[in-house]
Amino acid sequence: MTFEDAPLYNDTAQGPPNGQAHWVKTQDGLRMRVGHWRAQTQERGTLLLFPGRTEYVEKYGITATAMTNAGYAMLASDWRGQGLADRIIDDPIRGHIRKFSDYQTDVAAVIELATRLDLPKPWFVLGHSMGGAIALRALCNGLPVTAAVFTAPMWGIRLPDALRPIAGLLGSFAPVLGYGSWLAPSTSAGSYVLDQAFEGNLLTSDPQMYQYLRDHLACDPRLEIGGPSIQWVGESLQECANLAKLPSPDLPCLTFLGSNEGIVSTEAIHARMNHWPAGQLEIVQDAQHEVLMEDLQTRTETHNKIIEFFSQFQNT
Repeated sequence: MTFEDAPLYNDTAQGPPNGQAHWVKTQDGLRMRVGHWRAQTQERGTLLLFPGRTEYVEKYGITATAMTNAGYAMLASDWRGQGLADRIIDDPIRGHIRKFSDYQTDVAAVIELATRLDLPKPWFVLGHSMGGAIALRALCNGLPVTAAVFTAPMWGIRLPDALRPIAGLLGSFAPVLGYGSWLAPSTSAGSYVLDQAFEGNLLTSDPQMYQYLRDHLACDPRLEIGGPSIQWVGESLQECANLAKLPSPDLPCLTFLGSNEGIVSTEAIHARMNHWPAGQLEIVQDAQHEVLMEDLQTRTETHNKIIEFFSQFQNT
């Protein structure tokens, strides 16, 4: 079967040389971009990487290099409303979603492509930040994977003080009043990595990796996305609350959390992992939100722990 090729800025991503990207259509008619890299050694399985809010395929080129060197194919996507996927509203820079469950429609398109590409089994999922919420919901819905990894999963959101008391109300009433796509209070209209100096950023303590993120947006400004809409905040808060009521899936799980996390709720992560029977929580000392984009030693150790975790399931 042939697929429509999509752009992939593999050099900027520092991904394996065999990277490819494709356009896929969701059941509700939106166009997504999905990138993948084949294993560079004997095939041992496939990692389905679910990115966070504002993210795009190229962000995970370095992780793809680590995974494919270890024998794992890797696939990553641009969710609706970000990256090179179709944007939801006329203002392309604003992060928006109509319903959080729409991301599961995107997941279905990703799984269909992975199946048609005949990516090697077993399959694993890695959900980062918002992708952690999407992945957890997908697991509860029967995502066909053998084990799961999370990095700083968005199972709760650390809101700015000014937004916390009114976030739920805004999220409920703003869409009804026609204001759902408005920028959430206290958030920026521009890209965080472009607007925020390295000093004081909440993503990574490594200046080279911060520049790596900026380089992606310089390569193609269409990858840029700014702060979330009021409706995104409301939908995300509701999804986190709904997920918190669900038991953890009967699946092996490894979760990484930086000791200096400042974006998602660490309390929600501890609460979930304390009750995940086959789950393990790894605290990454001195790391911030992007544990896969810290200094070389930290991200290498994290990649190696993920690969070691996957190696347990080669006969499944």
